[in-house]
Amino acid sequence: MSLITNVMDHSLDDGYAEAAARKKADGAGGMPKTLRAKLGLAVGLVLAALIVTVGAAQARVAAPAVAKEREELIDRIDQETEVADELEGSIDELREDVGARQREALRDSGGSDRSELVGVLAGAVAVHGPGVRLVVNDAEDTTAGGDGDPRSTSGFSDTGRVRDRDLQRVVNGLWESGAEAVSINGQRLTALSAIRAAGDAILVDNRPLVPPYTVLAVGDGPQLSDRFQDSADGLYLHVLQENYGIRTAISVEDDLRLPAAPSVIVRTAQPITEKGTS
Repeated sequence: MSLITNVMDHSLDDGYAEAAARKKADGAGGMPKTLRAKLGLAVGLVLAALIVTVGAAQARVAAPAVAKEREELIDRIDQETEVADELEGSIDELREDVGARQREALRDSGGSDRSELVGVLAGAVAVHGPGVRLVVNDAEDTTAGGDGDPRSTSGFSDTGRVRDRDLQRVVNGLWESGAEAVSINGQRLTALSAIRAAGDAILVDNRPLVPPYTVLAVGDGPQLSDRFQDSADGLYLHVLQENYGIRTAISVEDDLRLPAAPSVIVRTAQPITEKGTS
């Protein structure tokens, strides 16, 4: 009977009673949970703002140094470009002097007419005469596309930009149509010339060109223009114009002047003499 009486008198465990009393005491004298949460959030925001401020200050401190390094790099590029231009000018002068001496020596030996013809065909001498001027330029919106794609195997997504293969077809079409001398943006083409791509740039004999691309071709102007526009390469250019917005303009000229090729060097081929191979 004493056990039953004890259970009835103490229905709640003493531990529970102590925990309830302690919780009540904390609630009366401690900080509410919502206030503690707000205080923690405020501290976090302050720390984040402090980190951002320190980062911005460091960026401002480093900006002058980065700008200075960029200016120094630009100055170095400009200086090296000037040196390269001077060297290129010297090379051109020396090349012209060598060509003049060669022509003089050939005249003295009685081979002037043949040497001039060989020089014209090889692109080693400057020429002038009637012909056509063909200007090819990128589309105003280089992302423009069309239904058909004559360059579907190229893998280029930007179909409004003139590519090296486009200029290759233009030049080949002009040769096939009767051109006797061709240049692109002042670069004379020879049998050794190459039109390639380096990224988005077009190289002619390893010299980068920028649009618009002006192609000069010496020949019978009206006939050359008609033949080219009716050729497969001329029609190809027309398709690029219609489908991709590539801008083209062709005109017949009375007198065009084409410079000599920068370098015509043959390292392997040898002429055949009357007695056999030299």
